[in-house]
Amino acid sequence: MKTLQTTFLLFVFVPLVNSAPPIQQESLQFYEYDTDVTMGSLIQQDYEMQSKDIRKDGTNVSLDTSLRLQGDDSERNVPPTKDTNLPTCLLCVCLSGSVYCEEIDIEAVPPLPKETAYLYARFNKIKRIAVSDFADITTLRRIDFSGNRIEEIEDGAFSKLLLLEELSLAENRLIKLPVLPPKLTTFNANQNRIKSRGIKANAFKKLTNLAYLYLGHNALESVPLNLPESLRILHLQYNNITTITDDTFCKSNNTRYIRTSMDEIRMEGNPILLAKHVNAFSCLRTLPVGTYY
Repeated sequence: MKTLQTTFLLFVFVPLVNSAPPIQQESLQFYEYDTDVTMGSLIQQDYEMQSKDIRKDGTNVSLDTSLRLQGDDSERNVPPTKDTNLPTCLLCVCLSGSVYCEEIDIEAVPPLPKETAYLYARFNKIKRIAVSDFADITTLRRIDFSGNRIEEIEDGAFSKLLLLEELSLAENRLIKLPVLPPKLTTFNANQNRIKSRGIKANAFKKLTNLAYLYLGHNALESVPLNLPESLRILHLQYNNITTITDDTFCKSNNTRYIRTSMDEIRMEGNPILLAKHVNAFSCLRTLPVGTYY
């Protein structure tokens, strides 16, 4: 009888045990506080991206770092991408074609990205500008070297900068001017040591777009010759100018000539009495600023 009961129980319960579903492991989801994105999905996305690099601010940040933070010791190391512009853009600030290298005590022009259009290298210790500094940078439109210690600029240093429109060499130690690129609209060489013999006779003649010329606080003995018709503002204050001629601004052989573009000439602080040279201003719409009596 006991044998029959045992057999009956086995016949009833064994199928029930076999048909019971196995215990399934519940998947764990990790949530960041105040977010709807699960950590599990983020990890999955990281692995799917694998060796893709995220480029940020001119440097490469690889997902190798992200995987390491997750504690995976078997991740594949991704070598950094070689970037020849990286040293300069770590030292300076590179942003959308502009390079800012201000007040960082550099003593030479740093290698520039080839697409550089605007260079600001003010208040440094640069002493010399070489031809090689801009040999491959033909996209430059503006250069500012104000507040350096520049004493020498090699011949042809700016010769390939055919797009350059603005150049500032103010507050340096120049005694002569370099050959200037043809499309300049603004040239600033205030507060240098430039004498008249340091400016070639035709230095500005071919600069047909030049509108603003600043040569104040130098050692000029005379007004530069052959100033272009495009000139609007001319600053010559605080030099050593002692004389001017009837052809300095006007044309002595043409009494009807008017210099229509010229709006301002500053000559104060020079040892010259402008009233003695009335004919030199006959073609101007406004008289120069300076001492008359």
